[in-house]
Amino acid sequence: MKSEFIIQPSLLDFDKPIADIEDIRKFNPQRHEMEQLTAILHEDLESHSCAAYKQITDKEFWVRGHMPGMPLMPGVMMLEAVAQLSSYYTQKHDLLGAAMVGFGGVDEVRFRGVVVPGDRLILMVRLDKTRRGRMIVASFQGVVGENLVLEGCLRGIPIPIEAVTGQLAGGSNAASTK
Repeated sequence: MKSEFIIQPSLLDFDKPIADIEDIRKFNPQRHEMEQLTAILHEDLESHSCAAYKQITDKEFWVRGHMPGMPLMPGVMMLEAVAQLSSYYTQKHDLLGAAMVGFGGVDEVRFRGVVVPGDRLILMVRLDKTRRGRMIVASFQGVVGENLVLEGCLRGIPIPIEAVTGQLAGGSNAASTK
């Protein structure tokens, strides 16, 4: 059974992104090798859906070691890219009411194909539930060409920035103090 796309990939215009990396950085804190979005291509406020892409190059930090001679984008990096797209949309439209959105979990994840250098990974999310101050729940897909390579459900949660910075300033975490 073939899944229906959240947004039809053929409708996306890669020549006219609506947000580039500088625009993404206004809403997402990731930098350097952890930036997993190239550009935002589409937003629909009615359906709470959006699409972006990540251009996969042979310069990605994981290429050398995952796997030598057969560089496959790690599934965890695909999930990070989807999380960053969800965070971008959530923060841009202040849907969670949080200073920062973090990974809350993933469900029903399926990897259906490989992603390698030279590919353009199209990412699509649709927010299915938003509980301001608590959580977002989003369906997601990853596509290369017209092939579905990734799908599942993601949860995003507010990150308690003050608690994290306080923990870092103390030089320890709860697990290491016991």
